[in-house]
Parts: sequence; structure tokens; C-alpha cells
Amino acid sequence: MRTAIVIGGGIGGLSAAIGLRKAGWQATVVEQAPELTAVGAGITLWPNAVRALDELGLGPALRPLLTTQPPAAIRDRRGRVLMEFGGASLEQLLGKPLVALHRATLIALLRDALPAGSLRTGAEVAAVSRDGEITYRDGTGERADLVVGADGINSTVRASLWPEHAATVSAGYSAFRAVTRPRPGITLGTTLGPGTEFGTVPLVDGDLYWYASLAAPTGQAPGDVKTFLRQHLRDWPQPLRALVDDTPADAILHHELRVLRRRLPHYVTGRVALLGDAAHAMTPFLGQGGCQAIEDAVVLAASLAGGTDTADALARYDRERRPRTRAIVADSARMGALHNRPRNPRLIAVRNAILRGVPASVTTRLAARPVRWSPPPITPR
Repeated sequence: MRTAIVIGGGIGGLSAAIGLRKAGWQATVVEQAPELTAVGAGITLWPNAVRALDELGLGPALRPLLTTQPPAAIRDRRGRVLMEFGGASLEQLLGKPLVALHRATLIALLRDALPAGSLRTGAEVAAVSRDGEITYRDGTGERADLVVGADGINSTVRASLWPEHAATVSAGYSAFRAVTRPRPGITLGTTLGPGTEFGTVPLVDGDLYWYASLAAPTGQAPGDVKTFLRQHLRDWPQPLRALVDDTPADAILHHELRVLRRRLPHYVTGRVALLGDAAHAMTPFLGQGGCQAIEDAVVLAASLAGGTDTADALARYDRERRPRTRAIVADSARMGALHNRPRNPRLIAVRNAILRGVPASVTTRLAARPVRWSPPPITPR
């Protein structure tokens, strides 16, 4: 049986291992952390990711979570509605609802879909070669017929084999995220202010995920995140300020958003393939980062199923994934530039007027465009 080692135990890595096993490979995940955990934040699975997870066999586990999201709105910082769209109409157009859940819940679902012994933690990779040789920090090594680099934006695999593309750069945003208890009157939606986007997402378990993304200079790191956010949001709607107030400071995550300095010319070299943020890290403004990693995993497994030549299969994966992920990286950056970056009052007024004037049907179709994707079947022979 052909062997694969997946480096990285996140959403993309676990999905890849599940898919490769379905394709007839013996796949093992190696993770540098001592235990598999997930950051305290939520994730929205758009229908493209839900379909991909169906193909991986997680449909029965996801089915109880597939509930229609309530209507959502984009508002200005005074709380006035700029644009509305309904969860039911979007679901009707896309064929499946959105699923918003804690990342830890998704990680647990993926981990439980793998057999015991297929995940090794505490295994830090030092280097990878094109022929599938892996060297660990402790001096040990192993070889596989395939190595999958699913080790995130600061990928060791990418640094080993794409050294000229190892560097990352600030995307120009500072992000704050948290999961907390729900509050009356706060539903799915986004509020836009000068250089700021604040979003709220109800999760399927009843909790509420919120995020604040600020156009910010590189390296801005407030010492006290709650004091900083209170000051920044001082003239925003009271329910949003209360949401921040009610969230424990140690539950608020803060990160500078980063992307690859130079996009990769290919996601494959030799016996090694990259997926997810290791290949195409993107800003979060389309909610597609994790979704695209799951798509990558399914397309990789489908390409390698059926006993085809590994080199040809990896080339097929590369051809299929690069155009789509590049387009979504660019679209997400444009969405951030529209929603999150404007500070000039005149520019904000123009942006808000445009959003008010767009019919709901057009909004729904635009939201549907990146998520109509359907997965190829993973069919071993």
C-alpha cells in the first residue's frame, strides 16, 4: 500500500488524511504540538466545504448541524442597515446551508474519522526533501511515497522546498476574535466603521463567535485588548460594546493578519504537495480559508485515487487548485479593501451608498459565486 505522511494536524491536514485513506493510501498525520487542539474561535463552513466533507464521509456527523442561518445584515457603525440577505434564500440557491461551529468541534469531528494510531503528536519537522524524506528535530527521519505540507502559513515544508516563497508579509489588518455566550438581539451580521469590520456569528452549539478586524500598521499589539477595543469602539452600537465587555480578556485572541509575500508558482514538487495556508494563505474576508483547505484535501485525494501515476496525479491536483485558490485569495483581498480598509468619510459614504443600492437578489448571487463548487469523487480502484 502506498504511504503518505501529512505534516500538520489542522483542518486541512486531517481532511487530507481522511481523503487519502478513502483513496486507498496509508496516511499518517504528524503534528508538532504535544496534543491536538484548536484555537478558541469559530469557523463558518460554506456549502462548498460541506459538500467536500460529505465526500470525505462526514455527512452523517454534520447532518444534525445543518440548520438554516437566520437573516443577516451589513450595518454601518450607527447600526443602520446597508444590506440584508436571508439564510433561506442563500440556502435555496446553494443547495445547502452554512454551518457555523467552533473550530474545536470541527477538529474533533475530523480526528474521530481517523483510526487510532494514524495521528502522531509532538513530532516537529525540521526539513523535507522532494523525494519524500522527512527529517525531524530530534534527528530521526522517515520516508513516504507522498508528503503533504498542511503546516500552515509558516510552513516548514514550504520553507524547505520553496525557500524563495517562505516569507510572509502583513496584510495590513489586526484581528481580534472570541467565542462567548450569546446576547439578546445579536444575530448573524457585520458592522462597518472607519478602518474596521465587526462581525457576529451564532454557532450551532448556542455560543456566539465575534471578530473585529482593524486596518492597522504592522506590529500593532495592544497590551490590554479589552481596553484597546473599548476605546476603539466607544461610539459604536451599545450591544457590540457590551459583547466585548462581557468577554473575558483571556478569551480574546489577537493576531496580525499575514499572507504570503510571493504567491507560489506551483503547489507540487517531486513527491510533495502543499495545501491550505501553506500553499495559499488568504485574508478572512470571504470566510474561505478553512473551506479551501478542505477542498484542497478532497481534490488531492481524488487525484491520487485509482492507482494512477503519482506524478501525474499530483500535477492534476496542482492544475485544478491553483487557479481557483488564486482567484479566491484575490477576491478576499478585494473584499477587505471594500469593507475593512476605508477610513476617509467621503469614501465610506460612497461605499455605504453602493451597498444600500444593491438588490438582495444580486447580493445573494455574488455570495454564491465562490461556493457553488462541488467535489470530485474519491474513487479507489
